[in-house]
Amino acid sequence: MAKYELTMPKMGESIIEATILGWTKNVGDAVEAEETVLEIATDKVDSEVPAPVDGVLLETKFKEGDVVPVGEVIAIIETEAAVDAPENGKAVPQEAQLVEAVPYVPQAQPVAETVAKTAVASNRFYSPLVMNIAKEEAIPMAELETIPGTGRDGRVTKKDILSYVKNRTSQPTPQKTVAPQTQAPAPMIKPVAQTAKTAAAPAVSMNGNYEVVEMDRMRKLIAKNMVASTQTSAHVTSFVEADVTNLVLWRKKAKNQFQEMYGEKLTFTPLFIQAVTRALRELPLVNSSINGDNILIKKDINIGIAVALPNDNLIVPVIKNADRLSLAGLSAAVNDLASRARINKLKPHELEGGTYTLSNVGTFGNVMGTPIINQPQVAIMAVGAIRKIPAVIETEAGDMIGIRQKMFLSHSYDHRIIDGALGGRFVKRVADILEAWDLNAAI
Repeated sequence: MAKYELTMPKMGESIIEATILGWTKNVGDAVEAEETVLEIATDKVDSEVPAPVDGVLLETKFKEGDVVPVGEVIAIIETEAAVDAPENGKAVPQEAQLVEAVPYVPQAQPVAETVAKTAVASNRFYSPLVMNIAKEEAIPMAELETIPGTGRDGRVTKKDILSYVKNRTSQPTPQKTVAPQTQAPAPMIKPVAQTAKTAAAPAVSMNGNYEVVEMDRMRKLIAKNMVASTQTSAHVTSFVEADVTNLVLWRKKAKNQFQEMYGEKLTFTPLFIQAVTRALRELPLVNSSINGDNILIKKDINIGIAVALPNDNLIVPVIKNADRLSLAGLSAAVNDLASRARINKLKPHELEGGTYTLSNVGTFGNVMGTPIINQPQVAIMAVGAIRKIPAVIETEAGDMIGIRQKMFLSHSYDHRIIDGALGGRFVKRVADILEAWDLNAAI
């Protein structure tokens, strides 16, 4: 018999912990590979954690409502067959069982220090996640004490405090309108550009009719990530207009047959991804990141696709090794990730590891955009709406005016390592690939 350590999976570049929403399996229950063992939540997504092996759930290390660091062992699964250690866990040899009985002691972190200080002022326990939310929402300890908890022993869970914030009655919050010298709560994500000075927030006019709408947790995180990205990378955007008439005609001719063959709807997004991955193979510096004074050129091409959610928030699932997938494989991946993103069913590993991002702003009828880089990547492309416009067509008999299908490609890149020549050449290469689409290409 072997023992397998199930660890808290990594859920994104900036996520260091997750809250256990509940266990779907009890100690002693049989589990099958890919069967859900527990549900977890982060600021970005709620997700299910599957069992990587067949076996029996021997031990759970944490309870519902606990906040667990990424990589920490959360359960032990006993399995009959010897297993190799995958990415998110490891098999425990039989002779190592006594060593693994040492209780977990969390590492000291700023949030943990806050909780420790809270214990002095309150007999009630608050998780680091709840304390972070309270800090961001400017909820003082006296007010926090009044929030009813639904967790074990009356603990306030993430759901409790978010529900309270949503229904919170209007109260004076002088800390938001006091003089500039008042210290504001520290941001969750610290910009890499440490030398940049934080500008004072401009005064907000309170005249006239208006509605106050509280940002939800995802919108706050998006806002902080976008500000951090602009303070980290030197953004430059290059634009190219592409004649994609052949691409449009080919898709129109092939889409019905494609759906019959593969059971997938053929959208333009996988076609754009094919062109982007080809250009990334030819110009690999665009598929990189920065680590101090070093450039990390990525061998894998993992394409993030920006998906708009029903609540107007944004999430970026990732297609791993997109350059190795066929058009059918890309279509299946795009359709699956986009549909599950909109119903909050993405898994943690599907949100991490991106090396380049594609945003299809044409979906909303936009002609072009200036996208912000998804850190720690160094470039992102926005594809605009495809429009019929009059254009000059060069023929052997001379120039003529005709109706062509055209679109704009917008390429934002980090000028710290990508200069205008490379950034412009990359987006032009993508345009050239799309323009040269073969009308007789096989599906």
